[in-house]
Amino acid sequence: MANNLVITISRQFGSNGRHIGEALAKKLNLKYYDKELIKIAAKENGLSEKIFEKADEMPSNSFLYTLSLNSRSYNPTLNYMECLTNDKLFLMQAKVIKELANESPCLIVGRCADYILRGKPNCFNIFIHASEEYRINHVMLENEIDRQAAIDMIKKVGKKRASYYNYYSDVEWGDARNYDLTLDVTDLKTETAVNILANYINTVKENDT
Repeated sequence: MANNLVITISRQFGSNGRHIGEALAKKLNLKYYDKELIKIAAKENGLSEKIFEKADEMPSNSFLYTLSLNSRSYNPTLNYMECLTNDKLFLMQAKVIKELANESPCLIVGRCADYILRGKPNCFNIFIHASEEYRINHVMLENEIDRQAAIDMIKKVGKKRASYYNYYSDVEWGDARNYDLTLDVTDLKTETAVNILANYINTVKENDT
């Protein structure tokens, strides 16, 4: 594996993790990948982006998978697209993540990147979290919705992310032991959080040289 710097960001929904990751990538002059991964994976495999978007950070459904296999056995005219499962899409996206991580220094948000790149040298796995009240307020502001809608969204998206990660890895999403650093950003401005993360990464790199 290439030894270039790679940072993965896992985040609680509403913790501002995506914006922090984007700002950190800019500060450290790293390529930034989030939703872009969907476009790249779709292009590499000659598939529609909508297929990846529907499966984005969603665990496989074994019942639907079995159903699709059974349907294909009885109806050989079904095409490959109709039998694509989230598992296959995950493997396609994982391949892209590994290629990008080996290609150049980069920062990748979500999509099990920390687990997919486990064992990669010079890779920092970070988990960003915040208090429930912080996340509720952030989601209300970002999505222009009321408090109850924000609470419902946080529960739904949080459950989806955890299920996705726990399904495709053999460790638990959000467990501090799985990350190099976890950061509570409740009382931090984006710039402050970015500086903390950048200083941590630069300090570790200096100590390793």
